[in-house]
Amino acid sequence: MFTDKESFKQAYLMKLIEGEGINLNDATHWDQFVALVILVKEKMSYYRAINQNSMSQGKQVYYFSMEFLIGRLLLNYLVNFKIEDLVREGLAELNINLDDLLEQEADPGLGNGGLGRLAACFLDSMAFLGIEGHGNGIRYKYGLFEQKIVAGNQVEVADNWLKNGYPWEIRKQNRAVVVKFKGNIRTEQNEGRLTFYHENYEQVLAVPYDVPILSYENCSYINNLRLWSAETTCGELDLVCFNRGEFNQATSFKSEVEAISYILYPDDSSRAGRELRLKQEYFFVAAGLGSIVRSYKKKGINSLQEFSRRVAVHINDTHPVLCIPELMRILMDEEGMGWDESWNITVNTMSFTNHTIMPEAMEKWPIDLFKGLLPRIYLIIEEIDRRFKESLVRKFLDNEEVVRNTQILKDGYVWMVNLAIIGSSSVNGVAKLHTEILKEEVFKEYNRIFGYKFNNKTNGVNHRRFLLTANPKLSRLITDAIGPSWKEEAGELQKLHGLKNDRSFLEQLAKVKYENKCRLAERVKTKQGIDLDPLSIFDVQVKRIHAYKRQLLNVLKIMHLYNKAINDPESLTTSHTFIFGGKAAPGYHYAKTVIKLINALSQKIEHDPKVNQKLKVVFLENFNVTQGEFIYPAADISEQISTASKEASGTGNMKFMMNGALTLGTLDGANVEINEAVGKDNIFIFGLTAEQVLHYTRYGGMPTPTLERV
Repeated sequence: MFTDKESFKQAYLMKLIEGEGINLNDATHWDQFVALVILVKEKMSYYRAINQNSMSQGKQVYYFSMEFLIGRLLLNYLVNFKIEDLVREGLAELNINLDDLLEQEADPGLGNGGLGRLAACFLDSMAFLGIEGHGNGIRYKYGLFEQKIVAGNQVEVADNWLKNGYPWEIRKQNRAVVVKFKGNIRTEQNEGRLTFYHENYEQVLAVPYDVPILSYENCSYINNLRLWSAETTCGELDLVCFNRGEFNQATSFKSEVEAISYILYPDDSSRAGRELRLKQEYFFVAAGLGSIVRSYKKKGINSLQEFSRRVAVHINDTHPVLCIPELMRILMDEEGMGWDESWNITVNTMSFTNHTIMPEAMEKWPIDLFKGLLPRIYLIIEEIDRRFKESLVRKFLDNEEVVRNTQILKDGYVWMVNLAIIGSSSVNGVAKLHTEILKEEVFKEYNRIFGYKFNNKTNGVNHRRFLLTANPKLSRLITDAIGPSWKEEAGELQKLHGLKNDRSFLEQLAKVKYENKCRLAERVKTKQGIDLDPLSIFDVQVKRIHAYKRQLLNVLKIMHLYNKAINDPESLTTSHTFIFGGKAAPGYHYAKTVIKLINALSQKIEHDPKVNQKLKVVFLENFNVTQGEFIYPAADISEQISTASKEASGTGNMKFMMNGALTLGTLDGANVEINEAVGKDNIFIFGLTAEQVLHYTRYGGMPTPTLERV
């Protein structure tokens, strides 16, 4: 493997010839990018090979999530290998600009927001800590969607991130898993035991694509993100149908199967859409668990009774909750275990993160739809519910409300969060405030029954991704000031407290911020043709567009400033640029209207000479991880203004603050803990507390006079 600049250049030129069959002069930027990715992957394979014996000894952790917002990987991996400067200089001597190659990489839209980015950060952290932790999700052919702003409106365009291929992934056809849908269940008594047979089912082939997960300076643990693609088991074409002239029918089943891994969160306003979503959830759960059990047995471990001691499965939100009945099915139907033994293994294997308190965000599936699509899984859930109710009635004979509120099957639906709590050994919220609301409000009955299960795990972010890699100038300044140990241990950043009155350091800090603002302004000018003034205050709110995140409140504030300035131009004492970004769900009319309003306000201000020198509003289209890596370092003010009690945690708040933005926000989610960590002088808090909002929701009207405002 290359170890210096000269050996890198030789290896790189050879890789261009081997991989693309072309020389440097004929190579496009894409060819050059692919050759560099392959070279980095080979470096990973080398470390995997020499460290193979040190791995596979400990507990295997599998993180199941519908979303993984991994972002671009190349620059991050060059930084993690500590070879960015070597590669940049070597390429420059070959007349190649590394930044041009970085722009070739797709930003996989395999998620919607914080849920998916959290999953990606966890994968990185597990690799860094030496935990064999692997992701399990879906390889969506098209990302969430690419957002275009046309005449002020959001327009969704298919995000064809795979159009040129994805050089980081490795297809593992030999590890495909068959997933079964629909059909009927036949039972037989065999040696005094009831045996279940799934017959007349539709089968789908789940083919895995592995993406390597490399963390900072720990090449001993290169983990996997396994993404499953849906394919037919019977080939590309029903030739008999085609030859009969039934052309649509010949390809219809193939299209129906492949739709399972087409897009994240298909519209579920129709029955067909709901069925597709449920198919997606079972598809990647069944594929993932089937692969895990097969891998476990290949290691030669004598008994599956050891399974929960050697394997941990974590459920990220309710989408993968079918892990619980699916593992029960595998243990009972395929491995011949009894109910009690299977249940004990399953509960001790599973753990669950809840990400919301809003009832509308907690999944439930119509029983008739569920039973028809997943007949065996439904029978298992029905039995879980029956046994749980029996045990509950014995404990709470006098409390029908407790029994009713904790049922899995009720009102014609399968309630997924109830299944998750009953079938997991651990249930966590994602911020101190959020967890307390779950315990005291949302899941109070479960907290009475399973108080020992509930715990808090406040969300975090990967500071090596969103500070070290995304903000190289600030990173160098910090390293020069306090040394490099903060790159491995974020707590070392506390040493910066000693520089709060250091004039030289603060001047350099201001210079870095200005240069980052110039970098963002240049990118926005190139991408959208919009001019940003880096001397103005960058006041930023970038996140999913939603009522509870209150972009509308921010817009109303800007309108207020505008109206004041019309009457008194001197009221704007400094130049202010308000930056918005984020996607609205395609069917969410309110959110789309807010985007339209932001863009209308932008045009209004832009064409008003009384205020346009000091006030500007811009909406950056298609916000994603890559955009964020330019925006976070450039922000002066971070808007974290969700209605208190509604934001489970937030992670953008952390990314902004570690890059030197001042937080303007409510006491919601992790803002509460950030407030405690940085002190009230270093964060700007306003509005009602979560307690006041919950009081208002419960009783109506204004909060009682005894509750104080913050």
